[in-house]
Amino acid sequence: MTIKQISIFIENRKNALSELTNVLAEHKINIRSLSIADTSDFGIARIIVDNPEQVQAALERSAYIVKTTPVIAAEIPDEAGSLNRILKILADNNRNVEYMYGFTGHKTGTAYMIIRCTDVGETEKILDDNGIRMASQDELLKC
Repeated sequence: MTIKQISIFIENRKNALSELTNVLAEHKINIRSLSIADTSDFGIARIIVDNPEQVQAALERSAYIVKTTPVIAAEIPDEAGSLNRILKILADNNRNVEYMYGFTGHKTGTAYMIIRCTDVGETEKILDDNGIRMASQDELLKC
């Protein structure tokens, strides 16, 4: 089961990130998870939010370039080696991890890795076949 992640392209300049978060705050959008990657000229903010369709529309109205992407929220125990186990399963099945970032919630002893891989559907099947639990969008937002 995939969740929807919103990627927002922003200029790599002073105040650009605060301008983005200002738009989100004005629309009362709660950011559940955030990852930022940058180059010298631009950045990509990746967010998990409660209502991705509404958030995308609000950002587009504010002149942001936005894309919704399916990603996987793999549940991992909060213990040494858990991430390595998942990455080994993906590597053994020729899955390329394009990027990933962590997400923690209120559930004790558990974290989630937001994973974007080539062929998301096949990756979900591989993880499921190997006993890796994945969270739904609704479940992740309740964390």
